Amino acid sequence: MKRSFLTVLICTLCLVLFISARPGDTPKYQKARKKMVDYQIRRRGISNQKVLSAMALIPRHLFVPAELINKAYDDHPLPIGQGQTISQPYIVALMTESLQLKGGERVLEIGTGSGYQAAILAKTAKEVYTIEIKEKLFKKADKLLQSMDFNNVQIRRGDGYFGWAEAAPFDGIMITAAVDHIPPPLLKQLKDRGRLILPLGNPFSYQNLSLVTKNKDDYSVRQITGVLFVPMTGQALSPNSSSKKSRKDSP
Repeated sequence: MKRSFLTVLICTLCLVLFISARPGDTPKYQKARKKMVDYQIRRRGISNQKVLSAMALIPRHLFVPAELINKAYDDHPLPIGQGQTISQPYIVALMTESLQLKGGERVLEIGTGSGYQAAILAKTAKEVYTIEIKEKLFKKADKLLQSMDFNNVQIRRGDGYFGWAEAAPFDGIMITAAVDHIPPPLLKQLKDRGRLILPLGNPFSYQNLSLVTKNKDDYSVRQITGVLFVPMTGQALSPNSSSKKSRKDSP
């Protein structure tokens, strides 16, 4: 019992020291972030002011591994451990803008990862619920988001395929890992006229970033652009889930 307690204490202290040792939001990083927004995001057509403001405000370099901080604002995804990545800044902005958030919504994110996308959503929606299946990533993201005072973000560890029924219904849902079908529990937890954005297609190949719009008991799917995301794990890869596939594509 004592050994277990000491292990937990040491891990917590290491994480706190790891976060506190990170460089603050210096003019160097603010300049890099402004350049990121101007050249990678705005010039590619992202125009939602809430999204642009969030991307310009949130210090992305705090959400990447220490050895990759100098690449935090580059135009590509970065590994964050556990076989996962932090998405390319443009894709983060595109997925966020696609939900068409006004600021008063309740949003569910599947796949917390580093916590960066949850932080962006926290600045564009009223309440954010985010689920991470991998324990190490969950603990890191939880500590980091708490340390940055994101009080409108709730995070839990679990299989995001089943959503967060107690907090449903949601105005918007975002899946940040590839899946070859739309998880039925998530569709059920989406409000009427709500939007769900996800990389839809072969989890081990290229996918289409797709926007699902719910209309009572029906839904439509619009393809936005080709993407490459890591696979959604857990129930999403179960043969039983694959047998429940349903797709409905519209231009």
